Amino acid sequence: MKTIDLRSDTVTLPSQAMREAMARAPLGDDVYGEDPSVNRLQERCADLLGKEAALFVASGTMANQVALGVLTRPGDEVICDQGSHPVNFEGGAMPALWGIQPRTLQGDRGILDPVEVEAAIRPDSEHFPRSRVLEIENTHNRGGGAVYPLDRVRALAEVARRRGLDLYLDGARLLNAVVASGVPARDYAEGASLVSLCFSKGLGAPVGSILAGDRDRIREARRLRKRLGGAMRQSGVLAAAASFALDHNVARLAEDHENARAMAVALSSIPGVVVPHPVETNLLFVSFGGRSAVDLVGRFREAGVLANPEGSRPDLVRFVTHLDVSRDDVLEAARRIASLVG
Repeated sequence: MKTIDLRSDTVTLPSQAMREAMARAPLGDDVYGEDPSVNRLQERCADLLGKEAALFVASGTMANQVALGVLTRPGDEVICDQGSHPVNFEGGAMPALWGIQPRTLQGDRGILDPVEVEAAIRPDSEHFPRSRVLEIENTHNRGGGAVYPLDRVRALAEVARRRGLDLYLDGARLLNAVVASGVPARDYAEGASLVSLCFSKGLGAPVGSILAGDRDRIREARRLRKRLGGAMRQSGVLAAAASFALDHNVARLAEDHENARAMAVALSSIPGVVVPHPVETNLLFVSFGGRSAVDLVGRFREAGVLANPEGSRPDLVRFVTHLDVSRDDVLEAARRIASLVG
């Protein structure tokens, strides 16, 4: 029986063609700025995101934390959705690394309201932390892969600009948003002081993210990357995988989105099953009649279907489609699940 792994789009394995590109990559010492494959990737991503410069880092978490470290000082506050990645999935890094705290709001599937954001900005007083950064996530993981409308991003950027905050765009799955909406990445990133993009999720690379912004902030980001132990040497072998992903794996993200929707339709036909969010991209959240997600994923594993409890509710299971699963795979997964819970 074939195992169908829908736990995350991070479980993909590099294709043979990607491995060959990695093997052929010209290399140098990136700590000295001499790795040509890294330099080309950084220049390409800076252009893609409409920024002056970019920095290759080890992970999406490192990109987020370096960005927040650049944009804040100890005692500052970051306004963000309560389901945001830096708050929930980065080991308490904000206070541990930078001495900063989140001010969390309840967004609509993670999408913040500009009026509520402005109301949350602290008055200028010695009694309060300083509101320094507005952080948004596109697509939003805990929002079920929700895509930020461009006009909402622009409205939030205007609030941040007018009130003296920096906007940071966590774009770990930004290209999913681009493919789903047709909005260019640089348009989403236009009002952001810093923006990230991850290569090891839907794009299928084994490791790596990019952080882009103006030259001064990226120079400081390079310093913080070093502080966190993320200054890699001949990292062009990894940058080559990211470049291959940008060349070959962006447009096909639409297939992942279609497969997630097909699986949602198939599961919705099971009595008692509820899909609580619209399926816009490659993340699918499902409630199986209120049953325990922890118990269910154990049963699904026995049937050769891997998934994860979503975490924000005890009854939600998260399925994520990616380039290593086909339409036939997701429909077969739905059939196996139906045989267990139908």
